[in-house]
Amino acid sequence: MRDMNTVVGSHDILLVTLDTLRYDVAARLVAAGRLPNLAGVLPEGRWERRHSPGSFTYAAHAAMFAGFLPTPAEPGTHARPFAARFAGSETTADGTWVFDAPDLPTGLAKAGYHTVCVGGVGFFNKQSPLGSALPGLFAESHWGPEFGVTSRHSLERQIDRAELALRDRDEPVFLFVNVSALHQPNWFHLPGAAQEDGDTLESHAAALEYVDRHIGRLFALMTRNRPCFTIICSDHGTAYGESGHTGHRIGHEVVWTVPYAEFVLERTPARPRPQWGRARAWDRIRG
Repeated sequence: MRDMNTVVGSHDILLVTLDTLRYDVAARLVAAGRLPNLAGVLPEGRWERRHSPGSFTYAAHAAMFAGFLPTPAEPGTHARPFAARFAGSETTADGTWVFDAPDLPTGLAKAGYHTVCVGGVGFFNKQSPLGSALPGLFAESHWGPEFGVTSRHSLERQIDRAELALRDRDEPVFLFVNVSALHQPNWFHLPGAAQEDGDTLESHAAALEYVDRHIGRLFALMTRNRPCFTIICSDHGTAYGESGHTGHRIGHEVVWTVPYAEFVLERTPARPRPQWGRARAWDRIRG
């Protein structure tokens, strides 16, 4: 594990949860070459198999925001990158960044980060006290129907909003994006599908391909000012008829097993646009 004490303060931090994404679907698509943009950043071009700390969105995110990210599936004591100070923790190591707060957004805010949440599924919609609990951990939070599970263009609109939120900001940023595209309903991401066809593993996979087509714009946004430590994972999986189950909040292998990756995206500052009076010189430089 990298020393997170050298990361916090020097890197922007991005946490992306691909809500309900199953590990088996994610692994199959990347092995088949159907996720070229994600494959380009995943360590060794593949997902890590992990176990979620919760079987549905609220439980999983409450744990992750306390530093309990999905746990490696292999037996052993696995050090965590972030941890709230807690006596007796066996997964807090020398490389763990320890924060004196009940949650990671508050801890990073104390360390000088501007914290931003761009929500997706209903637990981030701020339309009720429960839907406001998780977004309320952040200094700035955003949600709209165009970010939600019924939107065909949800990730595109979420990235649009993140761009507005981060415009002209120089301080380190912690951006959290809950991607709703994988969550039911997802039938509309499968070409040729109709609502009466319902959601299937194939439409779940098509939704992940949709995410892959647009995720690069989010990565580019987060690397304009400094390198970005990135975690992209699922909060839990979901069932499509396995053992008679549909959905999640159940103790089934397809729900508990999730894809996970962490990596650093190097800084790639945006290329300045030429001024009108210098267009010819700019063209010579480009040529």
